[in-house]
Amino acid sequence: MTAATVTAQGWGWRHAGRDRAAVAGLDLTIPPGQRVLLAGPSGAGKSTLLHGLAGVLDPADDSEETGRLLLDGVPTRELRGHAGLVQQDPETQVILSRVGDDVAFGAENLRVPPDEIWDRVRHALAAVGLGEDEGIALWRDTSRLSGGQKQRMALAGVLAMRPPLVLLDEPTANLDPAGVLEVRDAVLAVVEAIGATLVVVEHRLGTWARHVDRLLVLEPGGGISHDGTPAALLAPGPVREELAAAGVWVPGVVPEPVTPAPGGPRPAAEPSGPARSPRRDPAGHRDPAGHRDPAGHRDPTGTALLSARDLAVSRHAVRPGWRRRLGPPPVPVQHGLDVTVEAGEAVVVTGPNGVGKSTLLLTLAGLIPAHAGTLTATAALKGHGVRLPDDPHRWPARDLVSRIGTVFQEPEHQFVAATVREELAFGPRHARDHRTGTLRWSAAQARGRADELLEAMGLTGLAEVNPFTLSGGEKRRLSVATVLATGPDVVFLDEPTFGQDANTWAVLTGMLRRLVTEGSSVVAVTHDQDFAAALDARVVELT
Repeated sequence: MTAATVTAQGWGWRHAGRDRAAVAGLDLTIPPGQRVLLAGPSGAGKSTLLHGLAGVLDPADDSEETGRLLLDGVPTRELRGHAGLVQQDPETQVILSRVGDDVAFGAENLRVPPDEIWDRVRHALAAVGLGEDEGIALWRDTSRLSGGQKQRMALAGVLAMRPPLVLLDEPTANLDPAGVLEVRDAVLAVVEAIGATLVVVEHRLGTWARHVDRLLVLEPGGGISHDGTPAALLAPGPVREELAAAGVWVPGVVPEPVTPAPGGPRPAAEPSGPARSPRRDPAGHRDPAGHRDPAGHRDPTGTALLSARDLAVSRHAVRPGWRRRLGPPPVPVQHGLDVTVEAGEAVVVTGPNGVGKSTLLLTLAGLIPAHAGTLTATAALKGHGVRLPDDPHRWPARDLVSRIGTVFQEPEHQFVAATVREELAFGPRHARDHRTGTLRWSAAQARGRADELLEAMGLTGLAEVNPFTLSGGEKRRLSVATVLATGPDVVFLDEPTFGQDANTWAVLTGMLRRLVTEGSSVVAVTHDQDFAAALDARVVELT
């Protein structure tokens, strides 16, 4: 196949249930073989455009399409398979139970000769850092991969297809810093080798800016606001300043976190100050002799809420009789960890993909059992005089959610209501004071709390929309807001800034920073160093 030509002629798309189009009046031509970086504020329609180019949007579901969107002069829905798409959420692209089969799926559907498919699969997996040299066998269970590894696997599946048009929706968002460069270089090498056209969506432009031919900036609900080379658009001057003000992550510009003003939800900018460097902590790994690493820290209160000793964590719980019925028990991804979470502090957990960051987060949050070791919640978290087991995993759900809030890596895993407003009111409507057992908010107060968070998170215009139809960045903001709505003592977050433009990042980061200053604790898995610095976080680095 030769590289594809992309043409949009007054194209627009309005999703079902929305009053406003996601994209409107788009006129665009991308010549064959061009590399395009697509940018714009959160909710500007970037993912919608990629889905349109992939031919997966269907106007029969009460959506509305205007104009024409073409590949090589043919409507995109008539050329499915000519575009390879990696979506924002790699979890949605896992199809088969074994890594090799999953990567081969697209190529098989394109009728690639069988003797060629597995060479492609091995080459694609090696290119994205999931090859057998990295310990990922073709028969590895896809459910045992981390979120970042699933993202790499989805990209490998597209590379194995070798399509004339490659579409990538934030392909490096959940990857460790070394993996970002590895995956970017793999994409560029394959695109060069097969001569494909490339359209990549990223909020952080610096990774791709020097490696693409063209930068397109979408305007929310409209078409293209800026079109040019990255060097021209990002050079010092009024255009660069305009892009930064619109929320585009201009390289070298980090926004100051914006904190909700006391007594109201409206954000108020804080004065900027000197840049801070996050403090680093080796997570108290034990050496071979069994001694704790003496590295310590000081937090604002010195009051421990959670304490883990000699902790081992595994993605799958060890059950009685496992060896007899199911074979050997799972191997822990981390062991010998000593971790303490104290009141009024921010902690960031970082490290390479697949090292067990999300597993540690879910274990500390009481959602999965520890593989070994002890996890203890203190009276400061349980409540003085409250009779609860030491391990939060053994707490009843009503007691857990009133004290500990968790934001999952995949936002959809925590949505329970039909509209965004109902989603935000659900927690406050059911939250009980763990000391008295009474409801903490009346129905009117719960609605007021939801309205505050809608405004603070920039979701007011989407209040009556189904949460599952939001953009990736909007889903992430909603998932964070649903946890903040109940005011837990400890908030655990997995990749909290994923999919955020610079402006929404500033608001989300500011809200979490305010939470810490008010005495709650924030523990986040993230590769976002700017986030760690903004919260003056203690960094626990897993290896």
